[in-house]
Amino acid sequence: MPRLFSFVGADQGDWTVTSQRTLVGDGLAPVSRLTMLSSEAVPSGSWALRGITSNERYVERAEKTQLVATQEGLGRPQACCAALIPIRKNAAWWALTQDERRAVFEVQSHHTEIGLRYLPAIARRLHHCRDLGEAEPFDFLTWFEFAPEHASAFDDLLAALRASPEWAYVDRELELRLSR
Repeated sequence: MPRLFSFVGADQGDWTVTSQRTLVGDGLAPVSRLTMLSSEAVPSGSWALRGITSNERYVERAEKTQLVATQEGLGRPQACCAALIPIRKNAAWWALTQDERRAVFEVQSHHTEIGLRYLPAIARRLHHCRDLGEAEPFDFLTWFEFAPEHASAFDDLLAALRASPEWAYVDRELELRLSR
């Protein structure tokens, strides 16, 4: 399975951008289409964001087991809605140790617990950008897929996560909603 993914915003692509908004920090140039590629070759576009899949860093074994048992995969035919959420966290977040970040992520914010409430309807894959170098504009790219009837559940998921203490560390966040 490929680990490196590129998300290319342009006037052509597999997904139609139905909305693009900046929640915190600088935005990206508006685009009408988006393509997700699992290769190093990136076609030209208005912008391209890169991230790699990696190990889960803030989950314990029981949480990972529950996530794997519950989550559906990407690419389901009925999941014709998607969202790309690029996020960058501030220097205070990265100054914390791994166990301190875990405490904010799970003990204070209940990130995994919140996410589990919306499985299997909403599938997701996290891409780490920071591992590619400090020049990347975001730390994480989260890709979500869901069926149209689960759009309000997806809104609820985002609202719950954004209301958590973890989001005090976010200094750049965008939201692109897509349809296929």
